[in-house]
Amino acid sequence: MPKAEKNFKDVQYEFTAHLRDPEKNPAPSGIEDRRIEIYRGLLYRNVQGFLASGFPVTRQLYSDEDWHKMVRDFFSKHKSHSPYFKDISKEFLIYLDEERNPQPEDPAFLLELTHYEWLEIMLSFLDAEIEWESITRDGNLLKQIPVLSPLMQLNRYDYPVHKIKPDFQPDTAPEQPTFILVYRDQQDKVGFMEMNPMTARLVELVASNETQTGEEILLTIAKEIPSLSQDVILHGGHTTLTQLREKDIVLGTKRES
Repeated sequence: MPKAEKNFKDVQYEFTAHLRDPEKNPAPSGIEDRRIEIYRGLLYRNVQGFLASGFPVTRQLYSDEDWHKMVRDFFSKHKSHSPYFKDISKEFLIYLDEERNPQPEDPAFLLELTHYEWLEIMLSFLDAEIEWESITRDGNLLKQIPVLSPLMQLNRYDYPVHKIKPDFQPDTAPEQPTFILVYRDQQDKVGFMEMNPMTARLVELVASNETQTGEEILLTIAKEIPSLSQDVILHGGHTTLTQLREKDIVLGTKRES
């Protein structure tokens, strides 16, 4: 009995499986290897290049062999949830967090470092509308309700991810966490800011607030830190809010109706 012809979808699955992991999946029959090699090399180089440019510090921490071994594992095993090329970096984070078997060459801070590096990519592509008609740019940050930009994200890390480089790779996390705020200003430039715990708490309260004035938020912090006087916290907090507005992290105050 003659062998049934494979349908086009079956051939597609064979072809893509081979591109993802050529060592384990043979190429469809009837296609010259030199032709398939064009696609094998092109797709892998594109993915590898995007990851290397998106995670430059992480790339520096790995030897060429270990880096390509990790990228190939991601390329062959991970099933992406998004069809968009710009989302490869997010898919890589999912792979590291949920699918990768820890390897001896993986640093303890790998997940935190890659998340930190990914934030720049995420904010660069983030499409968020700012309702300027509801904001007073030069409003009184103490007497009115401060408004944060949607183009920012505050993160707490166990490791000082912003300091990691080939000659600084801590094996254990320090006692104090690191707070990093990543933001995109009105010129679409992405910036990073290390924050002390008090400033991080201020940003956190402003982000979750819709009714309290800047002064009321700072008085909340004063109650949480009774060792400092209200005047010191109010003065320092007002200065901080002003600096955050200059960087487009605080956009202004809620426009009064």
